[in-house]
Amino acid sequence: MAAVVGTGDLRRTAVYTLQTLAVAGCYYAAGRLGLLRQLVVEGAVFTPIWPPTGVALTSLLILGLRCWPGISLGVLLVILSITTDLQPSVIGTVAGNTAAPVFAYLMLRKVGFRTDLSRLRDGAALVFLGALLAMLISATVGVGLLVVTDELAADSFWPVWLAWWVGDVMGVLIVTPVLLLLYGARLPLPLTRWREAGALFVTACVVVPLATYSTVSLLFLVYPLLIWAALRFQLVGSMLCALFASVMATVAATDGVGPFDGLNRVEVMIKLQAFNGTMALTALLLSAVIIEQRNTRRSVEQACMELAEVLEHLTAGDTRQSRPPPGD
Repeated sequence: MAAVVGTGDLRRTAVYTLQTLAVAGCYYAAGRLGLLRQLVVEGAVFTPIWPPTGVALTSLLILGLRCWPGISLGVLLVILSITTDLQPSVIGTVAGNTAAPVFAYLMLRKVGFRTDLSRLRDGAALVFLGALLAMLISATVGVGLLVVTDELAADSFWPVWLAWWVGDVMGVLIVTPVLLLLYGARLPLPLTRWREAGALFVTACVVVPLATYSTVSLLFLVYPLLIWAALRFQLVGSMLCALFASVMATVAATDGVGPFDGLNRVEVMIKLQAFNGTMALTALLLSAVIIEQRNTRRSVEQACMELAEVLEHLTAGDTRQSRPPPGD
């Protein structure tokens, strides 16, 4: 018995270690990907979208609270890939970037969040609790420590804080829904849906580069595309379109081309984040409303079918009772 128990404990420890390393590896890979495109605000470098935040929250929603050491390890690995000069602020950054998604996870679990995002309340909870509220922690801790350790001037606190906060928020709004939906995806699609998905993909490949690289401000062209994707493919389609458009807009903004040409860094940040934020909210909430309405319609149709069956049985019983007995 002791040998069996020991083997079971060893297996659980091995699984936990692998999960922790996998979370850390995914966080690090997402961090390196996010660092490919950067903007400078008040002398501080930041990323318009910080994908690791979305990876961290997704890991917590799928694996549970036990994966937080993997998040901390991932944060540390990303920092070590940038600099080997470990200042005291590094510990605070690791703590803040770990605490923010953990706090988001605890709040989402408190309100009964569903990872399939099938209800409007789930989309609203992810936006307001998981993104806007929880990410205040990482931004405040991270930028506050930079000011305390004299690595950042006090009068630069709010611009840098806003850039940090918005980057983390965008990571949750854009990356988390995509990862959750891919995790729960069911394939294959019917042949007709694949054809329409191909048409949507081709259209996105034409419209999104045109909108993000044209010198004329055409960013509004992305929204009809999001509506089409939400109506026909719900969250999977709309969030993938939003992710593609966000990446293309970020590349254009960091290169200073298209609708971002001639703007200073602060103006680029404001325009880019306003576009990314409204696009992510539109895709997430519109798709959630559509899914909820469809689920409600299915529930009503199912209830009507069950009621019809009950009425059919009752009618058949009344007919048998009304028949005269044989021989009368």
